[in-house]
Amino acid sequence: MKKTKKGITISIWRYSHLALAVSSFVFIILASLTGIILAFQPISEQIKPYKTVHLKTVTVAETLEAFQEKYPEILEITVDENDFVRASVITNDDENLEGYFNPKTAEYLGETLKPSPFFQWVTSFHRSLFLKGVGRFFVGLCSFLLFLIALTGMVLVVKRQRGIKRFFSRVVNESFNQYWHVVLGRLSLIPIIIITVTGVYLSLEKFNLLPEKRSLHHINFDELSEEPSQEPSTFTIFKATTLSEVKSLEFPFSEDIEDYFTLKLKSEELVINQFSGEILSEIQQPTTTVFYNLSLTLHTGKGTIVWAIILAIASVNILFFVYSGFSMTFKRTKTKLKNKYNEATAEIVILVGSENGSTVTFANQFYKALLKAGKRAFISEMNAYTQYPNLAQLVVFTATYGQGEAPTNASQFLELLKTIRQTQAFGFSVLGFGSYAYPDFCQFAIDIDKALEQTENAHREIKLHTVNDKSLGNFQQFVTTWGEKQTIPLDLDTTTLQRTPKALKPLSVFHKTIVETQPDNTFLLTLKPQKRLTVSSGDLLAVYPEKNHRERLYSIGKVNNMIQLSVKYYENGLGSNYLNGLSKGDTLKAKIIQNKGFHFPQWASQVLLIANGTGIAPFLGMLDENKNTKTHLYFGLRGQASYQLYQEQIDGFIAKGKLSNFHLALSKEGNKQYVQDLLLKDEHLVAQVLSTGGCIMICGSLAMQESVWQTLEIIRFKKNLETLAFYHKNKQIKTDCY
Repeated sequence: MKKTKKGITISIWRYSHLALAVSSFVFIILASLTGIILAFQPISEQIKPYKTVHLKTVTVAETLEAFQEKYPEILEITVDENDFVRASVITNDDENLEGYFNPKTAEYLGETLKPSPFFQWVTSFHRSLFLKGVGRFFVGLCSFLLFLIALTGMVLVVKRQRGIKRFFSRVVNESFNQYWHVVLGRLSLIPIIIITVTGVYLSLEKFNLLPEKRSLHHINFDELSEEPSQEPSTFTIFKATTLSEVKSLEFPFSEDIEDYFTLKLKSEELVINQFSGEILSEIQQPTTTVFYNLSLTLHTGKGTIVWAIILAIASVNILFFVYSGFSMTFKRTKTKLKNKYNEATAEIVILVGSENGSTVTFANQFYKALLKAGKRAFISEMNAYTQYPNLAQLVVFTATYGQGEAPTNASQFLELLKTIRQTQAFGFSVLGFGSYAYPDFCQFAIDIDKALEQTENAHREIKLHTVNDKSLGNFQQFVTTWGEKQTIPLDLDTTTLQRTPKALKPLSVFHKTIVETQPDNTFLLTLKPQKRLTVSSGDLLAVYPEKNHRERLYSIGKVNNMIQLSVKYYENGLGSNYLNGLSKGDTLKAKIIQNKGFHFPQWASQVLLIANGTGIAPFLGMLDENKNTKTHLYFGLRGQASYQLYQEQIDGFIAKGKLSNFHLALSKEGNKQYVQDLLLKDEHLVAQVLSTGGCIMICGSLAMQESVWQTLEIIRFKKNLETLAFYHKNKQIKTDCY
């Protein structure tokens, strides 16, 4: 479903979620506000001093005995939803006494609670908005709509979290409203569904729309007998029934044989001979009545402080969902695509794939920078792809949704690419948006890049770039690279894109090697977390040297429960200069970014690690934690002197059996080999790893990755194996290159 050809496509689930919220938001606000107030009614009742004993420990017989000793006549005993025992008795002074009693001692505790006029007013408003039957109908209808909102919200969370199994997995904190909308929505889902379902049920019952089946007692009065006569407190049924099962016990009006005890339990009603204790008739409570009582308890929270508090919190959360939901919707409306030039005259076309609008914000800034540079540019959704007569450059900005899937407004792009042909040659560049916290990081962008590579008349201008967690630094790197390639000076307005770093953790410098002693200007930095952190080798450390949005990422090796980085020093490098300037004992603040798609595969039969330069860092951590997986390491460096930085650790892994085979490729000394040359020589091992369920992991430069990928393609073809795309999708090939 589309707003306009040039607008942001909204998925059917998000559209349904929004439409339901818009159509009922007034009721939702009123119902939530009154619901918060009414949640305090059962709490105010529960704190009264009328609950004296645990009713599961007191039988009806014990209570009868206590009451009969103290009062000459008893009319009725009831147990309410608060587990308060209420009774109506005649005292020795022949006065009627009603109120709450101690069920074990028959001591009078106080008068029956009278409903607060304020709570009565709020209850009436909550049930019908003071519109009587019409209002009750709309309240029931809106309860049903809120139920649908909860269900569509659940579907959106499932899609966002990449499947039902990851429903309660960590949520990436992209923005305050979006993060807490999802987190609180997951926690409140069950209470909200209970509130809405019970609200609908109570409304249906109010309008007599539920099937009703009532049974009557059938008593043969001719067969009634006063023998054997017993005291009620000795009746078997009374001795076997605790007060926790009782709703009420009505006493006989007289001593006539036709009068009897009526014992109403939570699931049935019994008629009992007042002399012998014989059960004269027994009927089950109608199912509708049982559900009604259950619905009333669950909807109001009567009888339990804990559930009442949960209902209050859920109602508060609903108000927040209204605010955050409309806030996110308003934010999306500000990310509409507006064009100065049309598709027929534009030389540069920007296509955007975005599920929630955040990617559009970046694309719009890129588009405005092009216009400022005097370029004829056009921006549109990926699903609106068509022929562009003057196309010279195609730039694709896309997020990844679900499990490596296309965003809604890009779902048709790959098919369109096959059917729509550009008649002139054009260059393409792809920028993927995502988060390392998800295993399918920028997968759809990868698919688009490969598809465009195979498209007629298309040629790649620059390699695929990615943006992690809306990193402005990643985005600026792409813009700079693309602008230099096109010789277009781009002046970005980054004010709307800047974000303050969040969730920074303090780390102290435990050890650092001296960069000046290394021929490749590389140093190892070991950091000790000052607080307990959840981190795995292969995750990323985000460092902010200038304490602003400018982010630098480093692959983590977890060695001896500390974070070890391998850093290449550049004279003008922002991140490397900052880290190299640290000394032992210094503290820095950084953020751990989970990179689940690049964790050591414990399930693999054997693992083949391929790295060059500082790409060795995560593998040193993986090897340190390796228990019994057969592991091979292919490591590329310039010369033997560069290897000294890592030799002690690698020799230790070999000695401990953590590393089965090690192969070092030196590109500037001896035979001058690269890791891909060694892989080709060991093609039988490579084929065996892939064909037997093993895993190949690649970390280092993108140039190395490309060469290794070509080598693997040769080996795959020679050994008649599955395609590399198959192994990559099957998580048997994992890459983290830069």
